Parts: sequence; structure tokens; C-alpha cells
Amino acid sequence: MEHITPTLVNWASILEDSTRAQAVTTASMPFVFPHVALMPDAHLGLGATVGSVIPTERAIMPAAVGVDIGCGMIAVRTPHTVDELPADRRPLREAIERAVPLSAGAANRTVSRDHTRERLEELTRRAQEAGFEPGDHARRWELQLGTLGSGNHFIEVTADELGRVWLFLHSGSRGVGNRIAQHHIAVARELCEKWWVQLPHADLAYLVEDTPEFDAYVAQMRWAQHYALLNREEMMDRVVRQFSEWVGAGATVPRLESINCHHNYTERERHFGREVWLSRKGAIDASEGRPGLIPGSMGTASYVVVGKGDRMSLRSAPHGAGREYSRSRARRTFTREQLREAMTGIEFRDTDAFLDEIPAAYKPIDRVMADAADLVEVRHTLRQLVNVKGD
Repeated sequence: MEHITPTLVNWASILEDSTRAQAVTTASMPFVFPHVALMPDAHLGLGATVGSVIPTERAIMPAAVGVDIGCGMIAVRTPHTVDELPADRRPLREAIERAVPLSAGAANRTVSRDHTRERLEELTRRAQEAGFEPGDHARRWELQLGTLGSGNHFIEVTADELGRVWLFLHSGSRGVGNRIAQHHIAVARELCEKWWVQLPHADLAYLVEDTPEFDAYVAQMRWAQHYALLNREEMMDRVVRQFSEWVGAGATVPRLESINCHHNYTERERHFGREVWLSRKGAIDASEGRPGLIPGSMGTASYVVVGKGDRMSLRSAPHGAGREYSRSRARRTFTREQLREAMTGIEFRDTDAFLDEIPAAYKPIDRVMADAADLVEVRHTLRQLVNVKGD
């Protein structure tokens, strides 16, 4: 742990100068209390650093929550072991790719599953209670429930250190969450300009408690967080179904354990004796005893963890490996052959569309986990068998 400034504490042993400078700026905001906590996977982000935990009093910076509200991970442990699986894993990958729409902007053609319809009915009811219409932000929000997206979002079949098979995926609130975030970021900027607030960066524009704009953001943000959670559950239902059919287990396999956690969100929490809005932008809740998930990059290990409740980290932990190379730099630097080598032994869609996701573009996950040793305890280490991503 490193004290960079009185209001900035850092756990990242790999930290670029630009990332450090961005975090210092965020930590200088007058309503930050007690300090911003930089996670081991910290890297440059929009407005605020990805991999940062930002506690604020009576204000929220929408860009510090992020544009993929509620993005996170879900993992399910099955009763199967690796030696029970069919040798050819390609049919499973292709079946998952058919069941879950992939890539940016992808959507279902129609709502055909009962569990999808039930979740949409719940979301519609919650939106009415929150006083807004999701369709005003994204017309196809209903058809995007159960879709993956692109970038670092993924679906994986993995095995732990005992050979037990886990299903694991990472995604968020899709187009509707992004549009909600963009709308309220713009509102915050407009209000700060209206009231002549001098900001160190436009993306640090904020909303203030006890205003209609603040209340609207919190209500819609919480809805988007729940959308993201249900989106992951919806996809997992489909992945479980495809996995069950592949192993010949009938309609579905039992779920012996399930973990579903956000890493782009805000919650009301108490830290250092005061109530704050705690924004975890690329960080998970690591309260004492709380289960969590920390994925590596494409082709590397992921971890099932339990929080240690570290006070200085604001009871938080990293959400993944964290980028070292920008997407454009990764594409200029690495080759398809290097990607194939990194994915040796893993069933994946062999295309250079994933060059910017090559493991070498990310911080070494082992280094991140070593930096996080005081924040979480590792319960299981997961190794990939099958990887599914969107272009």
C-alpha cells in the first residue's frame, strides 16, 4: 500500500504516470472522503481511473461510476469434472455462440424463453417504480437482455485446481446502461457549467444530493445495475442449457455454487465513521467473508475469492488484470500467431479480431493477485477450457 497523496492510496505495483495523474486529479475533488483507493489493476479511464474506489459525500460523479453501469461477473460451479467432458469442445463453443448474441449492438431476434420474459417483466415493473421509461434511452433494451457485448466481455468454461468445471462470464447493462450513463454525465456537465463550477476535468462533473437530477440518476443507475445482474443470469441460463446438452445431462445441470457481482456501480456505505456514496469503477466488494470473482485476461487464470474487509481499501478488491496496452497499440504490437500461442489448449474462435484482447496487452494477473493479497483470499484458481467472445 502506497500513500500517493493524503486522499489517494494505491495498491498497484504497475502504475503508469498518466494513470497516477488522473487518479490524483479525481482524489482532489472536495467531496472525496476519506480517500480514493487505487486497485492493483488500475489503468487510465474515462474521467476517473478504471480500478478505483471513490467515496464521496453528498455528490456522485456519473463518469466515475462508468458507462457500463453494473458491469460484472457471474460464475457457476457444476457437478462435472474435466475428465468427464467430451474431448471435442468446439461443438460447445459454437452452441454457446448460437444461444447468446455476441458483439457490440447484438440483440435477440425475439423474446422466446419464459425465463427471459419473466426477467423483462421484473425490469419493466422496476422502471415504473423508478419513474422512467428505459425505451427513451435505448429502443431495443428488451431484446438485448441475454447478450454479451464485445471488448473484454467473455463467456468461459473453466476448471479449478481440483478439476471441477465452472461456467464463468463477464458482461454488463449493454446499450441501455450506456445510454443512461451518457445522459446523466451530460446532465452533470450542464449543471456544473450553469453554476460556474470550475472542474479539473469535464468528466468529473457531479450531481448533488437533494436535487431532482441526483435522484433521477440514482434511480436509473440502480435499475441499470439490476439489468446488468439479470443480464448475466439470463446468459448463464443459456450457457448452462448448452453445457448440459453437450455433456448429455438433459435439460440442465445442478448449480452447486453461484456468485454474481458488480464492478461498475455505486452504493451507499459507511466508511471511517461517515456515510458516503462509494463508487467502484472496476472494483469489487471485498467485505469480510464476501465471495467475489477476479478474472484474468483472455487465456490466463481467473480467481474465486473471498473478501478480507480491508479498511484502507474501502473493503474493495480488483476486478481483473487491467490493461497495459491500449487496444490500438495492442493491434500494432501483437500478431495472430502470438494470440494462438497464448491460447494453446483452449477452444476459442481463431480470429485476429481478438488481438487487442491478447493476454500480453494486460497486466500479469499473478502480479495483480499478489498486490491484492491483503484484500482477498483466493478460494479457487480457474483455468480456461473454452472461451467465447464478441468481435
